Amino acid sequence: MQRFDSLGRKKVVIGLVHLPPLPGTPFYREGSLAQILEGAVADALALYRGGADGCLVQTVDRVYAAVDDADAARVAAVAVITRAIVEATGPEFAVGVQIMLNALKASLAVAKVCGGAFLRCTALVGATLTAAGLVQANPLDVLTYRACLGAEEIKLIAEVHSVHFRWLGGERSVAEVARMAVRAGADAVEVAHPDEATNARLVREVKEALPQVPVLLGGYTTHENVARRLAEADGVFVGTCLKAGPGEARVDVDRVRAYVDLVSRLQ
Repeated sequence: MQRFDSLGRKKVVIGLVHLPPLPGTPFYREGSLAQILEGAVADALALYRGGADGCLVQTVDRVYAAVDDADAARVAAVAVITRAIVEATGPEFAVGVQIMLNALKASLAVAKVCGGAFLRCTALVGATLTAAGLVQANPLDVLTYRACLGAEEIKLIAEVHSVHFRWLGGERSVAEVARMAVRAGADAVEVAHPDEATNARLVREVKEALPQVPVLLGGYTTHENVARRLAEADGVFVGTCLKAGPGEARVDVDRVRAYVDLVSRLQ
């Protein structure tokens, strides 16, 4: 996990390993788990061999629970996949877990038991309105559970203005939300906005308020724009532009290498 521990000193690339619907969810396709496992490990290996610093094992589905909960079969499947990725890659490759929408305790358990390094947290503080309903944070519950597991080494990256999270209820600047997230235990924060200028402004707002806190980008980067978008941030979650094609295409190692090379020039 050495590369992830350098967050804040070098720009970190974390590739997304998207998991299709798993057992215990309504759109799971019976008998597909072995194929999902094989594809997830292949994507993680492409990221590892292409020079990425880590990956995020992230569930992708059409419907989610809005509460911090996940079906036991789904959690078991994520655990099997996460452990397989940890074993297939090297110790310096950081593997994260995000069971969507906000199953933080289940994600913590998987990361702790399976050798994961971090969580991406949809809502560590506050609340956000989603298609699944109101997602409300409960940081006391999450942090108490982390202490119970003895999982304080699992880092928390809090989404503070992103694809999944928008502060609900009154005006709060992204810097205010980031400050609350760090106070609640976040080791880093994530911002994402499709507009390049707005995205840069959000990064600067957090950096000016919390200069010691790493800021990651949560999307919208491509090979064409990553040099601009990542100029002021500390790292990036990246998915679509690393794939060989649209939809369920696999991660392409050559596209990973090209992307990582662009990022390395910004160090």
